[in-house]
Amino acid sequence: MTAAIACCSSSSSSIAKFISEHPCLSMLENQCTTMKDLQKLHAQFNKTGLVKDTIAASRLLAFCSSPSGNINYAFLLFKQIQNPNLFVWNTIIRAFSQSSDPRIAISLFVDMMVDSPIQPQRLTYPSVFKAYAQLGRASDGAQLHGLVTKLGLESDQFIRNTILHMYANCGFLSEARQMFDEELESDVVAWNSMIMGLSKCGEVEESVKLFDKMPVRNSVSWNCMISGYVRNGKNMEALELFGQMQEEGIKPSEFTMVSLLNASGRLGAIRQGEWIHRYMMKNGIELNVIVVTAIIDMYCKCGSIDKALNVFETAPKLGLSCWNSMIMGLAMNGCEVEAVELFSRLQSSNLEPDDVSFLAVLRACNNSGMVDKARDCFSTMMRIYRIEPSIKHYSCLVDVLGQAGLLEEAEELIESMPINPDAIIWGSLLSACRKHGNIEMAQRASNHMMELDPSESCAYVLMSNVYSDSNRFEEALEQRVSMKEKRVEKEPGCSLIEVDGEVHEFVASGRTHPRAKEIYSLLYE
Repeated sequence: MTAAIACCSSSSSSIAKFISEHPCLSMLENQCTTMKDLQKLHAQFNKTGLVKDTIAASRLLAFCSSPSGNINYAFLLFKQIQNPNLFVWNTIIRAFSQSSDPRIAISLFVDMMVDSPIQPQRLTYPSVFKAYAQLGRASDGAQLHGLVTKLGLESDQFIRNTILHMYANCGFLSEARQMFDEELESDVVAWNSMIMGLSKCGEVEESVKLFDKMPVRNSVSWNCMISGYVRNGKNMEALELFGQMQEEGIKPSEFTMVSLLNASGRLGAIRQGEWIHRYMMKNGIELNVIVVTAIIDMYCKCGSIDKALNVFETAPKLGLSCWNSMIMGLAMNGCEVEAVELFSRLQSSNLEPDDVSFLAVLRACNNSGMVDKARDCFSTMMRIYRIEPSIKHYSCLVDVLGQAGLLEEAEELIESMPINPDAIIWGSLLSACRKHGNIEMAQRASNHMMELDPSESCAYVLMSNVYSDSNRFEEALEQRVSMKEKRVEKEPGCSLIEVDGEVHEFVASGRTHPRAKEIYSLLYE
């Protein structure tokens, strides 16, 4: 061990000496902050021939692979390095494992094993397991796990944690649990991975049990549990847990705040959401694109469209998700014209609309009955932006056509779709048929709905209403009787209100609220 440390120390000293002897390398280490700086230095490296030195080239690669760099530029640079060493291989594999295309990391790893005289070492494997985790390919990652075990590296804590994370992230809970239970003293990273994995698979109660047992927690632990609550619809529990987090003096990360903003938005808890926004501003939490999107989304869901617009217009940087959230928020809050105008602004910006952008503007057209605009947007999406419509895009167009009374065109669109229609899109047509009194088409739509989802009550209830609106009461009653015979239950409606910062949920005819007796007593007075 001492010899290895001495060797490593000697190697580090040699590299430091090498860097100090070359001004370009010193500038790269100490003054390079942008890709523009890097490209100038790269040109100088080429001019002096320094780029042919593997150590020098590896430093260029390290910057390109960092958050300040450019992954595509890094890949081109890697291809030009004639004899990549272990550091070079590890750098490029790690960079792609954290990129939007982690498949390249796996491909590079295979190239390294098959074609390179340099073989993977201890620090290579974690990046590959992370790539498998991102891709949801734990079954393939399990084969690499077998190789790591064969090489005697499974006991390495860093490698074990990334394997466990891969299994947990991909829903392979039995494999993750086995690894977790084998450890006599799992570190906080392993605990966090298990909590995250259980929550992702809907095992939120199990994740709570683990969270409560944790010997040591960090901010990631709290974020895993809070986001787990939000992911599983337990939004009030998420806000309560944040209160405990504050009591214990744990500083939340931006990820925690995003989860809390999502919880506040889903509950319509505007006061909670405003407090979280103020907390972020007061504590200097970076307003990056993800955070700005979450704030806009929260205000929109709480109906505070003016505050959402203020955040949108004053944000230091806007990503496409910010635009999409704002357009959708306007569409859902009765500001359809403004939503369409904002979509036009997006088209004129340096960003290109995606499928979510078009879904948002189609919702705006749907809510305001802008038939021609909806047709135009749908056509533009396919013709100019080459975006294939999803079932949601078709549903919006069917809905706007149906509500405008263009029932035949709406039905023809459903039948001509290149994807199979679902119960929701037939439900849109059925609702339009009720509005415009087309019983024959309503029966066809209802039959399709019942075939696709026999346990859904919507088809029976809507068809019963269609018959009632046409004074065909016997047939309306038959639909209700059929529901009972088939034991199809109508899901009760619910509503949420916020009083003094606390959110209360009420279910139709429900008596589960802790103050239900007082509430009903007041109603009966």
